[in-house]
Amino acid sequence: MNKDPNNQYTNTPITILFDLDGTLIDSTEAILESFAQTFELLGGAVPEVGRIKEQIGYPLADMYRNLGIEEERIEEYVHAYKEHYRQVHTLKTVLLPGAKEAVEAAAAFARLGIVTTKTGRYSRELLEHFGLMGYFEVLIGSEDVRRHKPHPEPILQALERMGASKEGAWMIGDTCLDIRAAKAAGVRPLGLSCGYGEEESLRACGARCFPDPLSAVEKIKSTTVDA
Repeated sequence: MNKDPNNQYTNTPITILFDLDGTLIDSTEAILESFAQTFELLGGAVPEVGRIKEQIGYPLADMYRNLGIEEERIEEYVHAYKEHYRQVHTLKTVLLPGAKEAVEAAAAFARLGIVTTKTGRYSRELLEHFGLMGYFEVLIGSEDVRRHKPHPEPILQALERMGASKEGAWMIGDTCLDIRAAKAAGVRPLGLSCGYGEEESLRACGARCFPDPLSAVEKIKSTTVDA
């Protein structure tokens, strides 16, 4: 088990799965720069910032598809994006306020995993960069599944790899993709208003909302450990 050796709740049934972008990290600058680079390199007008940000949380291919790139060129754009992103992702990504504290607090009473549509390689590099990867038993990235959030497959695969029960599992994320995936997988969702999803939208998707990841973790602890 790759997690905090000081965890006093090693045998706990509680599992917390975190989304990454907009939940623990803010990589907006790296993402926007990489998108702009691909359009400048391969052609087409760079989409407005708001249009790109609306797509964050979807797989890269879907993001380009939704931004109007022809199907036969999507792979080319995705490749160019990754080539640029890998050069800037650790330089232009920051932890969201309360993220480090949230992970440390969660590891004291739960088993942890990451479920993201981000490429697994870059997700691991970022978490290692911030000194957090060791807290997580599993990381499910875009290449690990055939169907992405809001389909439940990524969450179910994380639980399967961990040998964890959905009855004791929670999913913390910042978009309706996270909330819908959690509900479809049979785990309890909590929404964050610090990321890319609007609080009103998250509530409409059926999530209780919190301003930051630490607040969400504290709610889970009060509901399960301190109850």
